[in-house]
Amino acid sequence: MTQCPHAETAAAVPLSGPRFQTEPAQLYREMRRDHGSVAPVVLDGGIPAWLVLGYRELHQVAGDPVLFSRDSDLWSQWENIPDDWPLLPMIGRKQPSILYTVGPRHVERARMISDALEAVDPFVLKRHAEEFADELIDRFCTTGATDIIASYAMLLPARVLARIYGVSDETGDALVGSINDMIDGRERALAGQQHLATTMFDLLAAKHVEPGDDVASRMLADPGGFTDEEVAQDLMVMMAAGHQPTADWMGNSLRLMLTDDRFAASLSGGRHSVAEAMNEVLWEDTPTQNVAGRWASRDTRLGGRHIQSGDLLLLGIAAANADPQVRTDGSSLTGGNNAFLSFGHGEHRCPFPAQETAEVIARTGIEVLLDRLPDIDLDTPAEQLTRRPSPWLRGLTDLPVTFTPTPATGGRA
Repeated sequence: MTQCPHAETAAAVPLSGPRFQTEPAQLYREMRRDHGSVAPVVLDGGIPAWLVLGYRELHQVAGDPVLFSRDSDLWSQWENIPDDWPLLPMIGRKQPSILYTVGPRHVERARMISDALEAVDPFVLKRHAEEFADELIDRFCTTGATDIIASYAMLLPARVLARIYGVSDETGDALVGSINDMIDGRERALAGQQHLATTMFDLLAAKHVEPGDDVASRMLADPGGFTDEEVAQDLMVMMAAGHQPTADWMGNSLRLMLTDDRFAASLSGGRHSVAEAMNEVLWEDTPTQNVAGRWASRDTRLGGRHIQSGDLLLLGIAAANADPQVRTDGSSLTGGNNAFLSFGHGEHRCPFPAQETAEVIARTGIEVLLDRLPDIDLDTPAEQLTRRPSPWLRGLTDLPVTFTPTPATGGRA
């Protein structure tokens, strides 16, 4: 194992393995019991980091961009990171994207992205989501059964985002696999990242020649004077961060509605709505499980731990949302409480227009599905549902369902 900066090297928890798929909530409880609000972890290859489990501690880290910087050049472990490290797409060095930009330039780039997304007409966005949702449902609605993840949730967000960003529908379809590979952090991660990058640079080249009413064209025309490299990198972030968490938000919300008695009535318009289920998921089963990361700019203390300058801190979103100090009654529904940290916190949180875009796509996708297939039902025991092996995002590998076959609507399909 690489020399570890924390004294508890032997007790450090690997940020991988089956328990992150099968019982992450229990794992986080054990980590909090054994280590407190900040736990030592190891990444692939024995690379050390800290996982921030406490709600208040995470709030502190995300809210102090000077002490806990987004500048990955500060990392003390770079000499131990091989060029083919599968987590590089998620923890990159010298990436000229908004994720690793700090200070006034970050503020300007965040404004550019927000302006470009805010200009999207919400009615047009919803119409695109409905159109693609109907097209996808038409492909399986006559069969009486499908895997709702592979045939629907994993396809819808990328197609809608591609449309509003200015990417052709055909190219948008091909991006889904690349994004999944990149985020899962396995052997195909770097290839997925390269395909996404090539697609974004090709898009910008086309928009220089023929700009349109789309997000990419608005970003190119922004008066901030951003380079094509900066815009392409930010579009990559927007596509990856906009697609996969939204797909998992849809899948996790549908799983809740199909397996939890409190939401069973929702499928026929009952007492708990789609919006309530989606809000509950952001607390209890958030798609964004852990976020990399922040780097300590100097020695400090956090949650009783000595954090050395250059240490990597991972934001444990799912663990912080379940912190018993802020969730004193985890068994009750959260209602309209939106104090979850699922979209982050501080100046590096997900921009509000991006949150709204994700919510429109996810909610529209769920509502269209339930409208078209009102008697949809789970086709496997709930305890047999499995999750993808990603340390970052929590999503289902599949969600098999049955329903009464219905005729296709004859849309674009």
